[in-house]
Amino acid sequence: MANWYCSREQVKTAAQVGGPDRHAQIDRLIEAESRRIDRETRRIFIPKTQTRQYRWPLPGNDSGKVLWLDFDLISISTLQTKAQDSSPTTISASDFFLEPQAFGPPYDRIEIDLSSTAAFEAGDTPQRSISVNGSWGYSEDTKSSGTVASGLSASASATTMVCSDASLINVGDALLIESEQVFVSDRDFAALDSILLNGALTADKSNVTVTVDGSHGIVAGEIIRVDSEQLFVSAVSTNNLTVRRAFNDTVLAAHSDDTAVHINRTLTIERGVNGTTAATHSDSTAISKYEVPFDVNELCVAAAVNAVHQESAGWGREVGTGEGAREMRGRSLAELRHGLVRQLKRTRIGAI
Repeated sequence: MANWYCSREQVKTAAQVGGPDRHAQIDRLIEAESRRIDRETRRIFIPKTQTRQYRWPLPGNDSGKVLWLDFDLISISTLQTKAQDSSPTTISASDFFLEPQAFGPPYDRIEIDLSSTAAFEAGDTPQRSISVNGSWGYSEDTKSSGTVASGLSASASATTMVCSDASLINVGDALLIESEQVFVSDRDFAALDSILLNGALTADKSNVTVTVDGSHGIVAGEIIRVDSEQLFVSAVSTNNLTVRRAFNDTVLAAHSDDTAVHINRTLTIERGVNGTTAATHSDSTAISKYEVPFDVNELCVAAAVNAVHQESAGWGREVGTGEGAREMRGRSLAELRHGLVRQLKRTRIGAI
């Protein structure tokens, strides 16, 4: 559960689902659709660090110079030949090329530089003679997503952290912090820097301006909680927040002056995912979020939303009741899936 191609929040918004009651269902459906995309495209869209081993020589390839790969390769850390022997040979990065240079990454083959003396060689047996350790996947595109505010400096096994900007990170995101990948599996609220209401709030949905004390750091797109009511922040002007009241199916309520304001910046995380190693990270360390191709994200959202509605309808043809009932044909979803697979499906060109 470390490679989701859309977030819980995206599916909830698209499916018009509020509150936490269906989180487990949505998470399960996102995971299932992400793995289906993997299978149908024969690719992964968030990189993994791993070692893959190959037989040598391959049938029909006796030049000793070209290794065709069965999986998308982004970069190599270590390339070894005669890998199963007691003394494997490491091939220097200056002695090989990753191809196709014009289009990669991802790369589909490793070619020995013909001007070098290096070569791929069989070990004591042909099996697992070549070892390739590196980053594997379709891409490693990331987007800057704030910093670590707290939680990761003391222990490499900590499973919660506070981020600096919750509008940039969602449940289901894979984050890169230095060389470690972490997976965001849930989130919660925390009181930060003693942010308080500066003025009371009435139990009125039209009362959408919230004034807070001091230097608060809240940004548009974050969710705050006052008492038990959640409020979505749509705009910030100095200490005045424009909000949507009773967000996430919470109960609209009145709130007194100086009530504490909580922000949904506390993340539950899985550490050292996708072959990386958990480590400590100082406060203010940069966070990057992996970004999958738009069409992959779009299909994952659409398929998960469709499954949410279909499960609610018992996989019948209609969703909703009365005048709000509508037929679910899934034709657009099928077109999305067909287009994505046609565009991104990887040809089988190698074997371990």
